[in-house]
Amino acid sequence: MNLNLTLIGQLIAFTIFVVFCMKYVWPPISGALADRQKKIVEGLDAADKATRDLESAKSQIEDELKQARTQVTELLEQANKRSAQIVGEAQGKAQLEAEKIIASAQVQIAQDAAQARESLRADVAQLAVAGAEKVLRASVDRAAHKKLLSDLAKEL
Repeated sequence: MNLNLTLIGQLIAFTIFVVFCMKYVWPPISGALADRQKKIVEGLDAADKATRDLESAKSQIEDELKQARTQVTELLEQANKRSAQIVGEAQGKAQLEAEKIIASAQVQIAQDAAQARESLRADVAQLAVAGAEKVLRASVDRAAHKKLLSDLAKEL
């Protein structure tokens, strides 16, 4: 066989193969590559957007945490002020109650002392009358009078 004819046949077969590949094989492959490239670009865009969203969420969380800390600090301050106020009110009430109790006790002590004085006066008066009765019943002897007075003093 002739080398030129073989070469021309192979050239024709290769050309037909190239045309067939360009018409039927290359477009689906090229479309698949374009789709894949498009998906990759979309994925990269989505990743960039997710990164931006994450940074935004982080900054938003930090802001909310700062606000929460501020609120907690304010609430603690309010609670401390309120507890100090309650303690102060309780101390004031306790002081007033203590003063009332002391005043009541002083009044009671004064009443008890007055009652004891009156009781003592009554007892002294009875003893004096009893002593006078004994003195008057007994003879007018000095030794007896001294003895009666000493007995009376012992009874007082």
